[in-house]
Amino acid sequence: MSIFEVWLAGYGVVFVLMTIVWLISVAITNVGIIDIAWGFGFVVLAWAYYALTDGDPQRKLLVTVLTTLWGMRLTLYLGKRNLGKEEDYRYQNFRKRYGEDSYWWKSFFQAFMLQGTIMVFVAVPVLASSYATEPSGLTILDIIGALVWLVGFGFESGGDLQLARFKSNPDNKGKVLQTGLWRYTRHPNYFGNAVMWWGIYIIALSTPFGFLSFFGPLLMTFLLLRVSGVALLERSLRKTKPDYEDYKRCTSAFIPMPPKC
Repeated sequence: MSIFEVWLAGYGVVFVLMTIVWLISVAITNVGIIDIAWGFGFVVLAWAYYALTDGDPQRKLLVTVLTTLWGMRLTLYLGKRNLGKEEDYRYQNFRKRYGEDSYWWKSFFQAFMLQGTIMVFVAVPVLASSYATEPSGLTILDIIGALVWLVGFGFESGGDLQLARFKSNPDNKGKVLQTGLWRYTRHPNYFGNAVMWWGIYIIALSTPFGFLSFFGPLLMTFLLLRVSGVALLERSLRKTKPDYEDYKRCTSAFIPMPPKC
């Protein structure tokens, strides 16, 4: 199969997965489960590429395992946090805007197919790494990429863990977490997410045409900064946490930096 055919096959796998998740969302009237399925979709896609390609075994196993660790951790974390709770306010607002009678089918395109399409473009470095037969064996770029990914994993998982512990204390309600990783960046989990995908891109750089997959991590970083991550969350935090403006003034938004205050 050509790389484009493998990409289309991966798109087909994601289409089936997103359709199943959409049907579940219709049954339970909760589009928010797409957030839980987001990471798992990358896992399914990575293993589809692993099965459909004949690339260097070590490299494609490396990117598949790294993608699986990222995706499953995110899925389990969001599942524990969100399952059993009401639909996310974003989707509630969409439901009101489009109307209850029509949003059930509009959500298929507006949420599930949109995110499925984003998946197959973000994951192109995984495809490039899995497809290439040369170079044989792991290179220095593969090792550097894995180390960069590990740094990102530490920021994302560590940031989420620190935030979960902070929120578990009722005395912290309405307060802003300003210690640990959160002392150096207002969004260590989003920063770590982006770093992991740039790490996978570095692995792709070890292959002949892997550099062309740069738009994958670039798209993920853009989404985290401007669409569903930093920008969206901060609009909410400024309204609900009185101390957030001071925290914002003193702390880097994304890239970890020493506090200004």
